Amino acid sequence: MESFSTKTDAQIQQDVINELNWDQSLISSDVSVTADDGVITLRGTVPHYSDKQIAEVAAKRVSGVRAVAEEIEVKLLEPNERTDEEIARMALNAFDWNYSVPKGIQVTVEKGWVTLTGEAEWEYQRNAAKNSVMQLLGVVAVSNRITIKQKAQPSDIKLRIEEALARSAVVESKNITVAVLGNTVTLSGDLDSSAEIEDARSAAWNAPGVMHVTNLLRVVQ
Repeated sequence: MESFSTKTDAQIQQDVINELNWDQSLISSDVSVTADDGVITLRGTVPHYSDKQIAEVAAKRVSGVRAVAEEIEVKLLEPNERTDEEIARMALNAFDWNYSVPKGIQVTVEKGWVTLTGEAEWEYQRNAAKNSVMQLLGVVAVSNRITIKQKAQPSDIKLRIEEALARSAVVESKNITVAVLGNTVTLSGDLDSSAEIEDARSAAWNAPGVMHVTNLLRVVQ
């Protein structure tokens, strides 16, 4: 296996391009990739908002990627265009069919830009609401402003996150410092890949009562 630290920007760039081409869920017509000191920049246009998210996640899977700057624009094809009212109705209908989306989530749509507001008990419910609308035709962007209800004490939040990190087969938990102030979690430390950072962030968000995660984790070579 190639050592993480020996990969050049050219190799990382090509690996990301190959990963984007490999991911069959990405319907991409025009996405370019550049690399600078392990920082990947994605530019171009895609026909669906979900493609932006898929491309970013795919790039972060590649060894050697330290960070991803996603500058992709959604350029709707004519068959995919919908009015704001149609998008709003489709979003509410999608919520009704997704048991993970909590009741009472509000939807606002302006020129294809969807804003979600309301309260949820858990982060996975926030994500479920966003995932329900990001696949809809006509959506160009999603702002997820759903808040998490406070349910746990800071000491309990810290303990649960540290336990989750220790269980992870991916994250090197001993390199991560977890700090909790109120309902805000701050993660700091040095890791080997952006994939580890994403797993650590997910572990933090899964703790009850977490409303904000400040990510100070770094990929070091």
